Amino acid sequence: MTDLERALARFRTLTPEMRLQLLLQYAKRFPELPEALHEARDAGLNRVEECQSPLFLWVAVEDGAVRIHADAPREAPTVRGFMGFLMEQVNGASPEEVEALPADLLDRMGLGEVLGVTRTRGLSAVLQRLRADVRRAVVHRSPELS
Repeated sequence: MTDLERALARFRTLTPEMRLQLLLQYAKRFPELPEALHEARDAGLNRVEECQSPLFLWVAVEDGAVRIHADAPREAPTVRGFMGFLMEQVNGASPEEVEALPADLLDRMGLGEVLGVTRTRGLSAVLQRLRADVRRAVVHRSPELS
């Protein structure tokens, strides 16, 4: 069983309320954006427009491993939680592993039934954006992030 499969199984075994609590734990562990990316964020670069909350995403592929940085306000714990979950699952993964992330990830986490339609659409768009950015990074051999 992969780390992702274990994480998904953990979500599925919980009650809906406990799933949200687990998502909030990921939000609390959400890493700070590196200082080197603050200026770009403040200029509005790399914003995920499909997400209602201001979410900024940087993706690189370094030595065959995906590396992502993100920033979202503390007032958006659902977005921070989902992005924190993705960061824990994706950082260090291969581009192929990111591409293999299931499109119905939120449903497999059991979050589709506890989040509203708007949030579910926005978070699904985040996953699509992540996959697209990884594909672009592979093609363009992205520069290393700080």
